[in-house]
Amino acid sequence: MTTLAKAFVFLVLFTAPVTRAAERTRVQEFSARCAGFYASAFEIPAELVEAVIQVESGWNPYAVSKKGATGLMQLMPGTALRFGVRDRFDIEENIRGGVAYLAWLIRLFKGDLRLAVAAYQVGESQILSQGLAYSSRKVFDYVSRVAQLYRAMRYETARQLATHISTRRRGEP
Repeated sequence: MTTLAKAFVFLVLFTAPVTRAAERTRVQEFSARCAGFYASAFEIPAELVEAVIQVESGWNPYAVSKKGATGLMQLMPGTALRFGVRDRFDIEENIRGGVAYLAWLIRLFKGDLRLAVAAYQVGESQILSQGLAYSSRKVFDYVSRVAQLYRAMRYETARQLATHISTRRRGEP
């Protein structure tokens, strides 16, 4: 094998993982900005949106569930249609539709985030009829995971804000 061929093989083998990791980072950063923007636009906590994304898809915009939910916020075809999403794999559209749906659920359940999150996973009709009498352990676990992430993210946001305020009071940039 020539030196040039060896160099090419080296580049392909050792830079591809770095390139994929960098791409994942860019996608997640863009997705987080979209989540924050739409959370603000629909007046719901950005941390809740991010927690739902983490549990639903692990920030994978190409995720597809066994039931046919797709994208970061795992939108089902009917939900996507209902909230104006044409391309469920488009990051911005998927997040906009998912946040619109989540905001709608929060209003439907009068601000009860547990009910809204449960309904996000199994549909509002089931939760309207059963409430927190979860239909399965899976729903309970889903709500628990989202709640745990949401609390951790809220704590981190508050910590960062307190650090920023304290730094500003001391006159540091």
